[in-house]
Amino acid sequence: MNVAQRLVELRERRGITTNKLANLAGVSQSHLREIELGTRNPTVETLSYFCDAQGISLEEFFCEEKRELDPALLSSLKKAHPKTTASSR
Repeated sequence: MNVAQRLVELRERRGITTNKLANLAGVSQSHLREIELGTRNPTVETLSYFCDAQGISLEEFFCEEKRELDPALLSSLKKAHPKTTASSR
């Protein structure tokens, strides 16, 4: 999965501008643009801010079209940021 493309896809699907998402997530617009362009990789924490701002969990971010999330990835996400995985809500 390309994180940058997925971030753009979800943001555009919700009709949110980069400026609005950056403000909601508490990061600079230039930082978000660098991530969306693929010139910078987000940390799990930063990615969780973008997910929270869009009302989704990290699990939902990594699951495309209702497919199951890889159990190893889900376990890693839960350990890294337990408050933003769907099963811990």
